[in-house]
Amino acid sequence: MPSHRIVHLSKMTGIAGSERHLLVLLRGLRERGLDVQLWILVEPDRPVEAYVSQAEALDIPVRRFVIHRHIDPGLWRQLVNALRDEAPDIVHTHLFHADLYGITAARRARVPYVVSSRHNDDRFRRQWPVRQLNRWLWRQTNAGIAISEAIRQFCIHIEGAPAGRIETIYYGLDPATVRAPAGARAELGELLAVPADTLIVGSVCRLIEQKGLFYGLRGFAQIAERTPEAHYMIAGDGALRDSLEAEAAALGLAGRVHFLGWQPDPYVILAALDVLLAPSLWEGFGLVFLEAMALGVPVIATRMSAVPEVVIDGETGWLIPPRDADAVAAALMDALEHPADMRARGANGRRRLEEQFAPHTMIERTLDLYHRLEDKR
Repeated sequence: MPSHRIVHLSKMTGIAGSERHLLVLLRGLRERGLDVQLWILVEPDRPVEAYVSQAEALDIPVRRFVIHRHIDPGLWRQLVNALRDEAPDIVHTHLFHADLYGITAARRARVPYVVSSRHNDDRFRRQWPVRQLNRWLWRQTNAGIAISEAIRQFCIHIEGAPAGRIETIYYGLDPATVRAPAGARAELGELLAVPADTLIVGSVCRLIEQKGLFYGLRGFAQIAERTPEAHYMIAGDGALRDSLEAEAAALGLAGRVHFLGWQPDPYVILAALDVLLAPSLWEGFGLVFLEAMALGVPVIATRMSAVPEVVIDGETGWLIPPRDADAVAAALMDALEHPADMRARGANGRRRLEEQFAPHTMIERTLDLYHRLEDKR
């Protein structure tokens, strides 16, 4: 039998890729008989109520701890005491704050095993103090999961993770769970008062530097006059929203670019797209790629980090250089001028999802890792 009581710990401020991934993973582990809980570090004014409701609807027990600042000794003491009371077999951490607090608290509470999942290669992780801290944290960790081979190599070469202690387990997604109303496209068109034959380009993401949306806007601006029937939808919110709206106005894209804000159901937006545009500057995996693939939507994305492991150039989408508005424009024109090819790449994406990113593979490989930890006891 595998270790049966497991606490997953993550810091959350909203619902993005890693958060949606945890719903799939934890539900699958619980369905296989493990006593899995989700503990969330939340900021005082961001209790992530919507996410907690989603988790509880899937029968995932949730407990929240408030983090008041980056360095919060009171939080660490709470976690130590909570872990001593809960006495889990494994603590499994996700993202930087959970690694820092969860790994160290688990060791103080004498939890037998600690696992860390690494979801991104954010720039701050290359800074010397963070690199040194992560090197130390890896020495306190029994096993690691990287969500892509690119992230695994980053952890080994930048963070000092022992190569034999970290393995790649891709995100998984069941396409049957990605549902959108049949009339999603028509409803979005009516909402935005655009013609029925509009070609819809879209980005569904947080509005932050990582996502490279300024290059998306500048690329779309280059094709706007040549394709008056094309519109660009940006769904999501974040620190750069005002700046992006100002950029769109400066580029003369009023009425052609639509900022939809945060959407409770991103599948409704994805289902309405002809093509997903993701000009990211870096990307640990990109769960939105799998969601688009499930809906048969092809992807234009940057050739960097983990993206080429998910999106296949010329087969399921277009891969372009990062920070290159001209390349964005060229890919958009190729997609919009060849609708049959665009649809074919979307269909290929659906098949690739079914063959390469099945959720049961992710769940079973995670379960196997837990088995191997217990075998060493």
